[in-house]
Amino acid sequence: MDNCLLIDCPYTSFPRSFARDYKETYRYPPPTTVYGCLLSWVGEEDLMAHVGVQLAIGILGDESSVSRILRKQRHHKFSKTHQGNYRSAQFSKPNFQEVLTDVKITVRVNSKEETASVPLCDRLKIAQSTPEQLSRFGGLSLGESWAMVNGIRAYRPTDGAIRWLVKDQRGLIGLPVWIDRKTSQGTFQRFSLQESGREFSEQSWVTIKPPKTPSQSTPKRRKRYQ
Repeated sequence: MDNCLLIDCPYTSFPRSFARDYKETYRYPPPTTVYGCLLSWVGEEDLMAHVGVQLAIGILGDESSVSRILRKQRHHKFSKTHQGNYRSAQFSKPNFQEVLTDVKITVRVNSKEETASVPLCDRLKIAQSTPEQLSRFGGLSLGESWAMVNGIRAYRPTDGAIRWLVKDQRGLIGLPVWIDRKTSQGTFQRFSLQESGREFSEQSWVTIKPPKTPSQSTPKRRKRYQ
């Protein structure tokens, strides 16, 4: 299958948007997380650089195992009093978190709706063929910064059958497509998981783009006063 990547991550977590003290994880990688991983791979820091790109996400192998760990987490909000300085003894406490192990996913990328001068598809090909042309920093993660990937490469048929996530308004899988870092709000999409071995469906394509702000929407008509 052309233009299809395999991402292998041994240990990660996709915290649910509503998770607080007990950090539950999504069972499948959200499109917004996969998009961020691909941007990191090509060395792009601007989230808006490839808005309009379409992604299709598939699952390889069995369901990833879910484990519960105990880790120290910080709980605070930025304020003028602390100015970003928080003592661990006052703002850190142990909490439970769910993690996934042995995560292997496939990603297809469609850049037809992009407006970037160099589409993401082409940049990903450069990352595979001539990675020395890339300018990036830090490790490559799928999810949080500690969730380092084993690697990314082209998918091979010998890797096994793919179960694609398909858009389905009645699906039981809800995943974020875009999250605003400033407001923590975003857009979500419901999915269902195809059976193993079925052909790729066009309903698997998900467009990565931010929601329209009130200023971008149609202005309301002014009321007429008599």
